[in-house]
Formats: sequence, structure tokens, C-alpha cells
Amino acid sequence: MLRKYEALLLLNPELANENRKEIVDGVVAIIEREGGKLDEIDDWGSRQLAYPVQNQTRGYYVRVVFNAPAPVVAELERNIRITDGIFKFVTVKLEDHAQVQEEA
Repeated sequence: MLRKYEALLLLNPELANENRKEIVDGVVAIIEREGGKLDEIDDWGSRQLAYPVQNQTRGYYVRVVFNAPAPVVAELERNIRITDGIFKFVTVKLEDHAQVQEEA
């Protein structure tokens, strides 16, 4: 069963555009290789952080929305942890559309 997830990646703002694209393409490749489907990629750009993270005061945000089986998240996060250039990330399961409609 495919579930909908959102991954927010915080990349080093000093990376070149090619390096950022390479990192995002790697994330997408992992999702697709493990049986997931990409929904959208939002490039939020460089933003000021609320507080320093690993001595960084700015970060480059990329939001990835995808549908995948649950085990894909573990594999994706494992690969993100060992990827240079990503210094913070969070992955969350999005609510099912039917559940949101029922509550409203």
C-alpha cells in the first residue's frame, strides 16, 4: 500500500546549483528504485534559519512529496544521513485525503 510522505531537506547554501540538483536527483532515484512515485518537488531556495544549525545561519530548502510503501522511508533517511550537503531533514506521513474530508 502506498502512503503519501513529505520530506523537507535542508541543504548547505554554499553548494553549487549542479550539486543541489545532483542531491535531489539522488533522493528521487532512491524513492523510485524502492517502488515509490514522486508527486512534486518544491525548491524553496535559500532562507535565514531561526537559530544556527551546525554553525549554519542560512539553509537551502527543498520539499519532496512522494507516494511510497513504508519501508522506503527508512531507506531514504539512511541515504540522506550519509549524503554530504544535507545537514538537516524531516520526513512526515501526510494525512490520507479521505480522512481529512471526513473530519471537516
